[in-house]
Amino acid sequence: MIQTSITDTLSIGDGCPLTLIGGPCVIESEDFTLKMAEGIRKVCDRLNIPLIFKSSFDKANRTSIHSFRGQPLEAGLKILQRVKEVVGVPVITDIHESYQAALVAEVVDVLQIPAFLCRQTDLLLAAAATGRAVNVKKGQFLAPWDMQHVVSKLEAGGTKRILLTERGTSFGYNTLVVDFRSLPQMRDFGYPVVFDATHSVQMPGGQGEKSGGQRQFVPYLARAAAAIGMDAVFMEIHDNPDIAPSDGPNMVPLDKLEAVLQQVVRIHDAFQTAMPVFL
Repeated sequence: MIQTSITDTLSIGDGCPLTLIGGPCVIESEDFTLKMAEGIRKVCDRLNIPLIFKSSFDKANRTSIHSFRGQPLEAGLKILQRVKEVVGVPVITDIHESYQAALVAEVVDVLQIPAFLCRQTDLLLAAAATGRAVNVKKGQFLAPWDMQHVVSKLEAGGTKRILLTERGTSFGYNTLVVDFRSLPQMRDFGYPVVFDATHSVQMPGGQGEKSGGQRQFVPYLARAAAAIGMDAVFMEIHDNPDIAPSDGPNMVPLDKLEAVLQQVVRIHDAFQTAMPVFL
């Protein structure tokens, strides 16, 4: 059985409901983060699906030196801890440096390795050593079968609490394309797969000093991934993406989230009950 434990009461994989990993791209403030976490949790409660709240304390890979990056480490972790206490959901955030792993693991339930850093051996080993679940975004530059080496590094670091995320592959300049074969190919490594529906429609550097995106295609790609087979869906969500300081063009508006997820969950559940066909 392919399954990864997130908390004592939440697992992702075979026999588990579709999980949403979602939230604003970056922590803007405590009040905003709590408001978003509560709003997303209410949607998930109505749809009876688990939520892992996502927001980054630091976006260390912004296009421009002038772009908003988030919060200092200590302040960001305090806000994520408040989300756990007040909203009552698990949390996930990115780490960019090896020294951050142990500190961040004191608060979060899942450590996330950004796509650009997915081959960084020391970072992977540090994340694995914490004992927390680790979600690794497949690099835009990697073939899905190359993620086997990422898995091997994490296992060598002492963990099997692993999630692998598809987030699109570089296609020329400023464009990503999704090869949906990557979902079953990565799942063959023995761990649950996540589909990142919002970064897959990103246009890296597409607006000069910042990335663009085509959020109108998020529902299409999310439905396709649900039909092919995914264990969790990743979406960055904002109550007003057009004024968001990071990744606004590809984030899902909060007031549209429920309608998008309803369709995705129905397709996912139909896939779960269908008999597999092997050729």
